Amino acid sequence: MKQYICIDIGGTSIKYGIIQEDAVFVAAGEMPTEAMQHGGPGIMKKAVKIIEDYLKDHRPAGICISTAGMVDCEAGRITHSAPLIPEYTGTEIKKTLEDKFHLPCEVENDVNCAGLAENFAGASKGSRISLCLTIGTGIGGAIVIDNQVFHGFSGSGCEIGYMHLPGGEFQDMGASSILVKKTAQYKKISPESIDGKYVFEHAKQGDADCIRAIDEMVDVLGMGIANICYVINPEVVVLGGGIMAQKEYLYERIRKSLDKYLIPSVASHTRLAFAVNKNQAGMLGAFYHFRGRHS
Repeated sequence: MKQYICIDIGGTSIKYGIIQEDAVFVAAGEMPTEAMQHGGPGIMKKAVKIIEDYLKDHRPAGICISTAGMVDCEAGRITHSAPLIPEYTGTEIKKTLEDKFHLPCEVENDVNCAGLAENFAGASKGSRISLCLTIGTGIGGAIVIDNQVFHGFSGSGCEIGYMHLPGGEFQDMGASSILVKKTAQYKKISPESIDGKYVFEHAKQGDADCIRAIDEMVDVLGMGIANICYVINPEVVVLGGGIMAQKEYLYERIRKSLDKYLIPSVASHTRLAFAVNKNQAGMLGAFYHFRGRHS
């Protein structure tokens, strides 16, 4: 059975593993990205070392990369990266790894990979059109149509975090990271003194400030998701990222907010679900992306 090396490059950690062609992982590991200390060049050194180590005991048929940043999938190059990963824009991942290891390599954005993972083996499996959002420190989005990621004209399709809503950008108003800032503001305390876990624990105990901050985030999510639904009319909207930890508390609230902003004829045909592929979503999606380009 063929095997593939999968690497998922995030701003905080790099996950890696060996996956078989039946989509079963036979090895997996994780290491800190150390993005701010070493930037893009440091990330490439880590990727090379991961591959070199796996090649000692495995004979992979390819290299599957999921990564933060905007990606030119044809060239396997980073076209834009946030300041979180310095010196990453312009990195030629595909060319560098193919030239060094003489193995086919495919590269895709991490949120798109999460969308593919859910499409082939998760909450949106069997759907024709799905929208996948990762909600954490920011908001990322992926549209999958007939098992293919919709990239748009120049590769920046579904960069929904930059979408403008009343009050600012979607990612600055609806990401879970805003909860801590707002709660601290309402309580007149330092944001460093609390975290997201604090906000949800106290909201469940009836803390009015925490509930207010969550309600405001949920309202923004409902508005933003509804706006996207009016454009692409997805069969299912899948929510992933750090928000998954509060699925039981948030599901009905987000559903109610989404219904508030969607007309009934659209709302009734839009399913809401939470992602099922957790830490392995990026690697799994990178594998499906590779398979799609080499089928």
